[in-house]
Amino acid sequence: MPHYSLPVIDSTEAFSVNKIICIGRNYAEHAREMGHDPEREPPFFFFKPQSALAQNGENFHYPDFSQQVEHELELVVAISKAGNKISATDAANHVFGFAVGLDMTCRDLQKEAKKLGRPWELGKGFDGSAPCTAIQRGALQDLEQFGDLVLTRNGNEVQRGNWRDMVWPIPELIAQVSRYIKLEAGDLIFTGTPAGVGPVNIGDTLEASLEGFSQALTLHVVGDAQ
Repeated sequence: MPHYSLPVIDSTEAFSVNKIICIGRNYAEHAREMGHDPEREPPFFFFKPQSALAQNGENFHYPDFSQQVEHELELVVAISKAGNKISATDAANHVFGFAVGLDMTCRDLQKEAKKLGRPWELGKGFDGSAPCTAIQRGALQDLEQFGDLVLTRNGNEVQRGNWRDMVWPIPELIAQVSRYIKLEAGDLIFTGTPAGVGPVNIGDTLEASLEGFSQALTLHVVGDAQ
């Protein structure tokens, strides 16, 4: 069985990845652009398999079963220790650090599944759909040193948002998710995307960054057979 892990910045340590948990519609403007009411509601989440994980700098292979792949820029929280029914006040004790990731989405598959009333994991959980930087170890309060999340496509800015604008802040996300499933050391929480999601094409280069964060995520989009 493959072993999935991410490097830890300024360390020889590797962060062994367990579950990949993705939060939906956690920025009001993104909810609006997707045609949903941005009023605060209990957060929902879905999962990507470990095989969705991709290291920084790896090529993204545009899947041949989709004609509409879109980027979703996200702040990623790495979990340090297990817990369920974690309180928001205790959530900080479960944070290992942070990363920048992309939730790559086959929007056409997702839309078709929604129309048919089927689960839409196929549009979200395909191999390589969760590229992520190395993890920077840090406490929850260390987030204050970071600014906007920014994504460029071929050098042009296409997404920008601030993690402070999340509908559900990280402590509450951890509390809500752990109400339903046990969080474990090695889990990654993709905390949702700001407005500006859009298409990618073969030949594109994406660069995702977080102001003040020491590493940007670079992704080259290639054909599925390359």
